[in-house]
Amino acid sequence: MSILPWDEECVLESVRKTGRCVVAHEAPRTSGFGAEVAATIQERCFLQLEAPVQRVCGWDTPFPLAWEEFYLPTPLRVLDAIRAATSF
Repeated sequence: MSILPWDEECVLESVRKTGRCVVAHEAPRTSGFGAEVAATIQERCFLQLEAPVQRVCGWDTPFPLAWEEFYLPTPLRVLDAIRAATSF
């Protein structure tokens, strides 16, 4: 199973237009797909970025099935990342 291909050019065009990016995904922060998206944006849009790429993701711990609601990104965590990106 894969989430490739992702629409890289569409994302890069949006980042170039806004100068900002928030990546949200359920995987852990380290080595997750969001890290690859953030790296691609950093490599291809560095001079257009107005703020650091924000990542909202799971924690760097084993996935706790019983505590899934505390592990996964929440709307409030996403909102905090958006605020951080827009107020940089």
